[in-house]
Amino acid sequence: MKSVVKASLAGVVLAASTSVAFAAETLKPFSLAYTTSENMQTAADEVKKKITAAGFDIVGSYKPYDGAMVIAITDDALKKAAASSDFGGYAAAQRVTLTKVGDEIQVAYTNPVYYGNAYRLDDDSDLKATESTLESALGKQASFGTGGKELTEKDLRKYHYMFGMEYFDDPSELAEYDSHDEAVAAVEKGLAEGKGGAHKVYRIDIPGTEETVFGVSLSEGCSGDQYIMSRVDKEKLRSTGHLPYEILVSGGDVYALYARFRIAISWPHLPMVASENGATFFNIMCAPNAIEEALIQAAGGEI
Repeated sequence: MKSVVKASLAGVVLAASTSVAFAAETLKPFSLAYTTSENMQTAADEVKKKITAAGFDIVGSYKPYDGAMVIAITDDALKKAAASSDFGGYAAAQRVTLTKVGDEIQVAYTNPVYYGNAYRLDDDSDLKATESTLESALGKQASFGTGGKELTEKDLRKYHYMFGMEYFDDPSELAEYDSHDEAVAAVEKGLAEGKGGAHKVYRIDIPGTEETVFGVSLSEGCSGDQYIMSRVDKEKLRSTGHLPYEILVSGGDVYALYARFRIAISWPHLPMVASENGATFFNIMCAPNAIEEALIQAAGGEI
C-alpha cells in the first residue's frame, strides 16, 4: 500500500512539475532591458556600444516619432535561422528600442524566439542563443506584450487574431518581377523615392537564398507609424519594437505580412472595440488596407 501511495504522490509531483514547465514555455514579444534618465542621444549611444560589443551588426535605425528610436540589428545566427525556411527573412532583423515615457527612457528589445515561431522558422536553436546574447548585453527586467494572454511556440506557429483573419501564410502580394535582382532593384527605387510614404530603414540579404528583407518606415495617413502607434501602444511598457514594417523579396515576388496578422502578433491581447486605455483595433480599422496600398506603391506594384 505504501508503495502505491508513494507512486501516486510521485505522479502528482511529476504532473505538477510538468504543468509548471509547460507554463514556463509561454512567450512574449518584447523584453524590457532597463530604464534610464539619460537623454535620448546619450542613451542610444550607450545601447549601440553594448549591442555591437556583443557581436551584432546595426543595419539601420530611425526615429518613427518624437520620443522613440528603433535600432535594427542582425548577426550570422539570425541570418542562418532566417535561411532555414521559406519566408524566414522576416525574422532576420531584431529591434532594440528606446522610448521616452514620462521622465524615463525604456530600453527594450524584441524576443527573437517569439517572432521566429510566429514566422514559422524551421530551426529556432540559433534564435535562443541570440535571445541569451541580447539579455547578456542589455539585461532583462521583464518580458511583456501579451497582457494576460499565454502563447506557446505551438500557438504562435498557427496564430491568427480571430476567425476569418489572416495567418502568417496569407501575406499581401505586392508585386511580381522576372528575377530576384529586378525585384530588389524595384523596391530600392520605390523606397528611395518615398512612394506610398515608405522609406528604407534597413536591407538584409539572406545568405544562400533568393530572399531579401527590407525594414520600411511609413509616414502617410492611416498607414503611418505614428498614426498606428498612437492608437494602440498605450500600456505602461511600450511596444515600439513592433516597428518597422517589412517588405520581403522572395525570388521575383514581393510580399509583406498582412497587417491584420503583422500588427496583431505584436498585440495579441489587444481588444477589438473596447479597453480601459482606449487602445483597440477598431481605432485603426483603416490601417490594414492603407498599409498594403503604401507597400504596393513602394514595391512598384499595381493597386
